[in-house]
Order: sequence, then C-alpha cells, then structure tokens
Amino acid sequence: MKLDNRIVSTFAPTGRLRASINLGNPILAGRDASGQPAGVSVDLARAFARKLDVPLDLVVLDSAGASVETVSREDADIGFFAIDPLRAAGIAFTDAYVLIQGAYLVREQSPLRALEEVDREGHRVTVGKGSAYDLFLTRELKRATITRAPTSPSVVATFLAEGADVAAGVLQQLEADARKQAGLRLLPGSFMTIRQAMGLPRSRGAEAQKALSDFVEEMKASGFVGEALARHGIAGAAVAPAM
Repeated sequence: MKLDNRIVSTFAPTGRLRASINLGNPILAGRDASGQPAGVSVDLARAFARKLDVPLDLVVLDSAGASVETVSREDADIGFFAIDPLRAAGIAFTDAYVLIQGAYLVREQSPLRALEEVDREGHRVTVGKGSAYDLFLTRELKRATITRAPTSPSVVATFLAEGADVAAGVLQQLEADARKQAGLRLLPGSFMTIRQAMGLPRSRGAEAQKALSDFVEEMKASGFVGEALARHGIAGAAVAPAM
C-alpha cells in the first residue's frame, strides 16, 4: 500500500528518492558484471522507492564514513549503515535487517592466536576509516593502537603495506582477501556483531523513522531480505530477528 503523500514528501523532498549506497561492505553492495551497483541494499532501496511510488537515484560511495556524512547533511534521503551511537547524532536508524560478524586477520607467523590477545601494548590494528568496527574498536581497545585504511576494502592491503599486526573488518571481506593472499589467517571467533540497518536524516522526524522501520520489518518478515542474500550469493550473514 502506498504511503501517505505527506510521508512521501518527507522522504523525497526533491520528488526522487536519493539512496546512499556504500560499496565498502561487500555483504551489502558491490558492482555487477556490467559495472552497475547491485546487492541487498540496492534491492531494498528499489523496493522502498516502489513503496513511495517515486523514481530512485543511487548515490554510490566507497566508504561507510562518506555514506554517513552524505545522509547526515541530507545530500541523500536514506542509507544503509551499521548502527552506532556516534552516528545517531545525525541519523535515525531502523532496527537491523542483517547481522554480520567483525573479525581479525593476522599473518600466518603471528604469535596471536585468540581475540583477547589483540588489545596489548605495541600492537597495531588496521581498520577502515569511519567504519562500524573503527567506531567500536576506538571505544573498546585500551592498549593497542588503531591505524586507518582509507576504505574497508583496502584494510588488508594497508595492513600489509604498513606492517601492522592485525587487520580488522567484516568477516567475509577478510576471508576473501585471505584467499587471494597467501600467508594470512583469521583468528577464531568475532569481536563484534555488526547490526546493519536503514537510516534517514534525523531531521526528517519520528513519523518518517517509523515508516522506514515498518518497511524494514515487512522486508524481513516477507522473506525479501533472506531471498536477496541468497540471490546475491552472500554466505555467512544472517537476517536479523523481527522486532
């Protein structure tokens, strides 16, 4: 059912829905064989534009930090983010639609064998600048030093080039990088569960936030999110529980 015209105008004040798409998280989006953006977040953006009955414009970016800034300053109307309290100053979040794991990667010869060994004096941990795990580890790591790669996909390359001790990131991205580069291994377990949600500029108000939250719950309950994960060949991510 189409939403009320007032809500539609709140989401698409330009007459078009501008959706920020972050290519820095391979679970959510990437490029297809033709070079066009594709993935779970793109599918959700298209579905929400259909619900609003407005045209869709994709604002394609390479990092979570850039996506957060774009939506916060209202250069896009919705986006796809990991929930984090720092981001909540400018962005109102739905509940999560996908859960993914944050993991650590080290060199094969590293003495590190467990997650709890990472946060020690002298260790350098490379993260993607502005990513959910950058924000989380900045709060949680008390002894190790954080170094930042420009984007999440460049974490392992930066970790190797700078001689850091640990690369931190989305489990699936690190697994893919480890398959391409010999001499790397993942530490067992995950240091955080990343709760991926949709969000909109906080200035758009509580009514719009509820409408977007209701949409996310509908997409989870209907099987849309799970089917999108399967269609795009995403393994290791879970559909978040319904609220």
